[in-house]
Amino acid sequence: MSYTTYETIQRLWQQFAQDQLAHLPPEQRAELRAAFEARFGELLAKAAGEDGGAFVDLLGFGKEGLKPFGEVPYPFLAADFDEAVVPSQLHAAAELYFIYQHERMGMFRVAAVLRQLFREGRIRIQRGPGARMLYTIEKWQPLRYGPKDRMAAYKRVFNYGRQPPPVGGIVNRNFHYQLVALMSALVQYYRDLTIAEVIRGAARIDQKPYGNIASVQRLGIDLRYALDRASYGNIVALAIEVGMYLKQLLELFDTPDIRKAFDANTKWDVLEQVLNRFLGGARELSQRAKMAEAGRRVLLWVAGNKFESDIDPQLFQIEARPAGAAAEAWIAAYRLTEEGRRFPGVADTLRWAVGLPPRAAEAPVLG
Repeated sequence: MSYTTYETIQRLWQQFAQDQLAHLPPEQRAELRAAFEARFGELLAKAAGEDGGAFVDLLGFGKEGLKPFGEVPYPFLAADFDEAVVPSQLHAAAELYFIYQHERMGMFRVAAVLRQLFREGRIRIQRGPGARMLYTIEKWQPLRYGPKDRMAAYKRVFNYGRQPPPVGGIVNRNFHYQLVALMSALVQYYRDLTIAEVIRGAARIDQKPYGNIASVQRLGIDLRYALDRASYGNIVALAIEVGMYLKQLLELFDTPDIRKAFDANTKWDVLEQVLNRFLGGARELSQRAKMAEAGRRVLLWVAGNKFESDIDPQLFQIEARPAGAAAEAWIAAYRLTEEGRRFPGVADTLRWAVGLPPRAAEAPVLG
């Protein structure tokens, strides 16, 4: 297809789409408009000239010699940068975040204390399931990725911890800022949407919610890109192996004889009792547990979302609602942690993330 033909088809297709949509009810226009756009993209991709042949024709080395620009085959340029990510790496990063929060809770340190108490005979268990698991856990620990490997992974992917970054490795230095910004954008979107529904008196006004979809999508794409670039190497294998170990520890803490030894009702009581007795006290257990759950939920949503610019607002509202609820829970827990006490608030954080100074939206415009 020549460039002139491409321009003619594009102009005629747009006119055709406008004529067809003009005679449809409003509730059907958005759906058919998206279908028209998708079909038009498919036709252009199939009708475009082959890259090598088009280049030869442009130089005049083809069978027909030098052609005018209007007759040179049209090159179809696909915009696929945002899709150039590895899903398995993003999923592993989400699981690694879940593991990190349990690391901060002291899960692995408590396991080491229980193993030491069992070896030294300072815990009153003998033949129960907990004793059996403590015996076998000596061989079932992560075979390749110990504490130093975990700390290196946290530093690479999240820039968390004080360990020096690996020499030559990619460190995701802006992860926490991007994560907080995305959480704030999701929360602000649904807060604005709720306010809009109250003020306008209806859930649907001209099919346009008051919330800003573009901010959520932009921050989500940036976060996904940075996570993908920092999770090369052993992150997938490490997340799987350490995840299995963490699951085993949670089962260990919940065994009847371990709970009885610490006069605990649940595995979380065991964790708290060991931290208080042997490790200087339990801190932020409830907050870290919620941040682990909600943070992983949002990161998995980011990993699986296409972030299409022309998505229907109502469809985005439905698809993003679970992530929005998780973001609200994450921020509520984050504000009660040591580092989260400096959190300036959703509105100021979001303004900073999109490049606006605090309270710039309320400042008068002089002109």
